[in-house]
Amino acid sequence: MPIIDLESYEAIRDLFKDSNNGQNEINPKPYFQRYALNTSLTLNYGTRMRSVKDDMLNEIIQVEAAISRFRSTSNNWQDYLPLLRIFPQKNTSAVEYRKRRDAYLNHLLEGLKSDIEKGIDKPCITGNILKDPNAKLNAEEVKSICLTMVSAGLDTVPANLIQGVGYLSSPHGQEIQDRAYQAIMEAYPHGNAWVKCLEEEKIPYLTAFVKEVLRFYTVIPMCLPRQSIKDIIYEGVVIPSGTLFYMNAQAADMGIMFFKIQNNEIDPDRFQEPEKFNPSRYLDQKLQGGVSAIPHYAYGAGSRMCAGSHLGNRELFTAFTRLISAFKILPEENFDSNILNAVSCNMCHSALVAEPKDFKVRFVARDREALEGWLQENKTRCQE
Repeated sequence: MPIIDLESYEAIRDLFKDSNNGQNEINPKPYFQRYALNTSLTLNYGTRMRSVKDDMLNEIIQVEAAISRFRSTSNNWQDYLPLLRIFPQKNTSAVEYRKRRDAYLNHLLEGLKSDIEKGIDKPCITGNILKDPNAKLNAEEVKSICLTMVSAGLDTVPANLIQGVGYLSSPHGQEIQDRAYQAIMEAYPHGNAWVKCLEEEKIPYLTAFVKEVLRFYTVIPMCLPRQSIKDIIYEGVVIPSGTLFYMNAQAADMGIMFFKIQNNEIDPDRFQEPEKFNPSRYLDQKLQGGVSAIPHYAYGAGSRMCAGSHLGNRELFTAFTRLISAFKILPEENFDSNILNAVSCNMCHSALVAEPKDFKVRFVARDREALEGWLQENKTRCQE
């Protein structure tokens, strides 16, 4: 995928440059936020942010994080206690953030319309809609698509990347890095994993690592509510149509009961200690009744699960494959072990999406000459 190729290349290029090959401890958060946001912006508007210091990038990140908190099931008590609605503070704040969001959504849309008029627009979702004479979407519907595309993945993918990098920097993470790098070299002994990871997913341990990051750091701990469309009979009790259901995804991903198989026995090789970070639990997994024995609920479940799960998986797999191929990820001097815990790593427990605590790491090139070669080849390929 050209978009992921470009964005992962630029993220790693900037990490390499700004860390001065591991001499500087740096916070990886803005690099991965730009990686995810640029992927969405390119798909929807055919545009992107050039720098982690871009003012609009930081505005979008701040506003979308605030709106994400408004959407949380546990952050707005006025949703459940009508009496609280007479106090205007929350409403005033929500209106202000909506205005700020409308400002950059309008800027992005008008920029795309201008590019279309000049004939310099790039293929994108909204551009296709605007240029389709048979499209029957009104302005509000187009806006709805745009705000969904801007927010989709901006919180979740970076959070998983940030938390995964944080874990890799730990003492146990060093062992995982060594095994992952060995797996990369076994799959691609000629050093071409950098390109091949865009085309295929043939490194089982890296795939397992991505799944374990998604499971262990469930970035949407309490999923958005879903409403039933018919009566449900459960253990003799009728749950009426129209009932709201909330799925505690974090409990499902971390609970011992979740890791039991059909005969209620725990597999001693793969189903023990879900509170521990262990990518190997996803290797050689068995199937139970045609369903994977160890699913995770990072993307939700059922017909309303995340529609972008395949894109998210591809972003994570490509980024981690390239990061581990390129660098040894080392901890900062004042390492905070709280970033290794799926609960304590979260700055805002009432937010819809987990907000990783700030931390720093050092990115040291495994083979500086090889890395510089990959970056130069990538630059040439993206320019073409």
